[in-house]
Amino acid sequence: MSASQQIGIIDMGSNSIRLVIYEVDEYACFSETQNLKVSARLSTYIDEEGRMSQEGIRVILDTLKQFEKVTSGYSLDSVRGAATAAVRNAVNQEEIMEAVEKHSAFPFEVLSGEDEAYYGYLAVTNSTDLQEGLTIDIGGGSTEITYFQNRELKHSHSFPFGALTLKEQFVEGDTPTSAEWKNMTRFIKESYRSLGWIDDKEVPVIGIGGSARNVALVHQQETAYPLSGLHQYTMEKEDMEETIDDLMSMSLKKREKLDGLSKDRADIILPAAAAMMMLVKESGSDSFVVSNRGLRDGLFYEQMLSTIEVTHFPNVKEESFYQLSNHYRLNTEHQKKVSILASYLADELRNQGLIELDKHDAHLLRLGANVFYLGRAVHSESKSQHTFYLITNQSIDGLSHMQRLAVAFISSFKSKSQLKQFAKPFKKWVPKKELKTYELLGAVIRFCDALNVSEQHPVSHIELGQVDENDVHLHIYHKGDVFFEAEEAAKYKKHLERPLKRNIELVFHPIES
Repeated sequence: MSASQQIGIIDMGSNSIRLVIYEVDEYACFSETQNLKVSARLSTYIDEEGRMSQEGIRVILDTLKQFEKVTSGYSLDSVRGAATAAVRNAVNQEEIMEAVEKHSAFPFEVLSGEDEAYYGYLAVTNSTDLQEGLTIDIGGGSTEITYFQNRELKHSHSFPFGALTLKEQFVEGDTPTSAEWKNMTRFIKESYRSLGWIDDKEVPVIGIGGSARNVALVHQQETAYPLSGLHQYTMEKEDMEETIDDLMSMSLKKREKLDGLSKDRADIILPAAAAMMMLVKESGSDSFVVSNRGLRDGLFYEQMLSTIEVTHFPNVKEESFYQLSNHYRLNTEHQKKVSILASYLADELRNQGLIELDKHDAHLLRLGANVFYLGRAVHSESKSQHTFYLITNQSIDGLSHMQRLAVAFISSFKSKSQLKQFAKPFKKWVPKKELKTYELLGAVIRFCDALNVSEQHPVSHIELGQVDENDVHLHIYHKGDVFFEAEEAAKYKKHLERPLKRNIELVFHPIES
């Protein structure tokens, strides 16, 4: 992509209408620069004959007028509007779209149920590293489910029920009674069983949309979860059941005041949760993963990636780290050199039996090296603290929450004492043995960062020499001057000596040009 672009997406759903603006720079790095939502509840304007009232059409037009005021302050290269179930199922769909075309500046299309399911799948497979799973996107008036394997869409279906319509059909009051809950879940179960490809899949169920996010937020509040972000947050089946039980025990007024639950979803969260929970049960899954990416992101990915004639990023994790490197203006050549040296050193230590590292640890080492001291972009004096804060307070596509926390510990490593300080809020989630591994990996990277402190790449490779009970000889081969590297390495080797329980003797060897 040769120049920066601004792309607008309008998602006209049954429950809400949302405007999102994405910016894509000349390096194909993208970010969300605006996100505005109106809780329009369009499904409530549909009468018994399936017709949207004039009041409902007026809500749409008034909302779009408000969006026009916002977009006038941007230089948008394109805007794509997409309407879903409320408009799709309305018998006067043509009348609605004619009004939008006449009175709005935005181009709109009405998505089929299959299209809606596809864009949800596209959002999930371009923002997680899940190779197989079932997605569920429950809106106000429809529920889309897909099954993908090896990131390829295998099955999809759109059900003509959503959180709003389930409530209208099965729940008279604010909270389902036992009988209403039983009838509603039976209906959902029978609907799922009609497909034939959901039963006993035993793969993660990925929840898309506001209801999935709200259930996860409530659970995070209940467990005092210390890590920021919702994307790729995982709940066990038992967590889902307990959270739903808690919500069932509350009055509507109490749910409206509950931290983590949007007030405008308090009355429909239980029907939505029922649909998600029943999919977990019917598929035989043991986990529910939350996706913070949905329909609008799928529409954006399609438009962005079409310029290079693909539908998916080849590797979501690598794409995320590329985006991070560019966003924080990291010296990618330096980070690459540190990563290579760290891999050299880790391999040497493992081959000599001084450390135990598996493939997962080696992968974390590489990821940590790629964003090591990323926080220096904020302030060099407190780069360790800023690194830990930045990584623990933003979602990283392709990384689970625990992987992201591991990368935060490793890439911010300064000393064992500071690592322990950072780890205090996470004791419940990080075993001591894992923390020791993160100390080791962080110490390896920090030492190798010192071996390229001048960013002139003088060190060629590292080899382990004599090893005994007390000492390790580390041979460092270099071209050119390593004055600053030798100074820094001597200063920071102590962090590596501690987990190795040996003194490190540094031996520098110049290589003839």
